[in-house]
Amino acid sequence: MSIVLSTASMPVTERLDYWRHTVGQDLLDYSTPGDTPFNGTVMADQLGPVRVSTTHAGPLRVRKTPLAIDYLMAEDYITVVLQDSGPLVIDHDDDRTLLRPGTLAFYDTTRPFTLNFPDHFRTHVFRIPRHMLGLRDTDLRRVARAPVQADDGTAALIIPFLSRLAAQAGTHRPHIRTLLARNTGDLLATLAAELLDHGTPDTGTDAANTTLRLRIKAFIEGHLSDPDLSPQTIAAAHHVSVRHVHRIFQAEDTTVSRWIQHRRLESCRRELDRPGRNAPAVTAIAHRFGFTSASHFSRTFRAAYGVSPREWRAAARRDAAATVA
Repeated sequence: MSIVLSTASMPVTERLDYWRHTVGQDLLDYSTPGDTPFNGTVMADQLGPVRVSTTHAGPLRVRKTPLAIDYLMAEDYITVVLQDSGPLVIDHDDDRTLLRPGTLAFYDTTRPFTLNFPDHFRTHVFRIPRHMLGLRDTDLRRVARAPVQADDGTAALIIPFLSRLAAQAGTHRPHIRTLLARNTGDLLATLAAELLDHGTPDTGTDAANTTLRLRIKAFIEGHLSDPDLSPQTIAAAHHVSVRHVHRIFQAEDTTVSRWIQHRRLESCRRELDRPGRNAPAVTAIAHRFGFTSASHFSRTFRAAYGVSPREWRAAARRDAAATVA
């Protein structure tokens, strides 16, 4: 169900404060040019782990307050903004990005930022867990340096998809929302990899390793069902040494095997969240994502989430039933 907030019913003099408390949760500072009366409406939906919101408002300036720094640092997500109408200027430290209608930008809410909307605007914002994109801080800073135009390459496919997704986010059933969230993460990870790949000749080895890391993660996502997926098969598929694959994941303070297990568990967890009595059996889900032993899967799942797979599914069904009721 969509969450809708609007200033329409508020006295003119209280609208900006209302927006600050409800939309910004007192973590962001809002201001308007001169004595311009403020009007704003925001609609938000949750697609699995991805939050989608659409804001339609008048001229506005948004600045991250010092109070927001620790709070946002603790939330490990990346923000993607798609401008639908009106211009937007994003100031990130010494970087400035101008978004015109139909353009997209990545930005990191854990860094100082200011958003300037000099005119009436409509914008879509996608808040995505960082692990779904596989971007480190250095990656994000590079892809956030310029707006992404919807005129060629992967962006020509992704931007229309995101625009329609934002418009229809609240109309889908829960299990479809989860699938759409996964697709959104995959598409944006692909776009980020393409942007980083374009910068490889100018930035040397580090960019090449970043691009390889994103490709390896995409390869892993596509081969989770293969029980033989390993550092050796990954290295062979990408024509690099096993040692090089290990070094890439060491830079993220993890190992290849831990990452594979994490992604398998997350995929199984999403499947267990699906409503309906005709959903696949727990053992079938485990085998689908590369677990060859049901007992090993159950132990590993409990260690990660604190409950068994069957207990997780039962809780998900109770939550779904309560929502329908």
